Amino acid sequence: MKAHVETAAKPHRKKFIARTLLSAAAAGAVVWGVLAAGAPGGGDGGRAVSVVDEAPGYAVEDFAYPGADRILQERGIVLKRGDGHITLADCASGTGLLQVMARRQEDPICFRTVGTSGWLTMEIPAVYVVKGNDYTTQVDMTVGAEEKSFDIEKNTWTAVGESADEQGREHLLVEIRTNK
Repeated sequence: MKAHVETAAKPHRKKFIARTLLSAAAAGAVVWGVLAAGAPGGGDGGRAVSVVDEAPGYAVEDFAYPGADRILQERGIVLKRGDGHITLADCASGTGLLQVMARRQEDPICFRTVGTSGWLTMEIPAVYVVKGNDYTTQVDMTVGAEEKSFDIEKNTWTAVGESADEQGREHLLVEIRTNK
């Protein structure tokens, strides 16, 4: 009798396994069809969308000074562009700052320098003296169509612009460059 049970069970198991495999294959085909056609309600009309189309654009540094409009309004200083190693600072915030004196400003204008080198372009009219720090510093100035560069002595005041000009003409500070 044992042999009879085994022979009767074998065809039943085969049918069960065949139906299970067929159902799994059919479900897999349906899933594959849905994925290949695009999920309904995706908003793309069933077309494939490239990930590149949705990627953010490139970040391009324009070196514009952050908050320049606010600084112009509050302080009357035009800060244009720089590499981030020379930044406007509160003169009371510490030592080792570059200090710029201009006739049209009541207080000194201070800049913090960091890194091994830096540059900052600006427009500060009527600059007549600059105090250096531990960096080798050069300032570029204009008077009319003429351009002049001045080397700033480390940790001391250096006459620039109108105080260094034989004719006493008003100079515009246009760039600061530093090297350690």
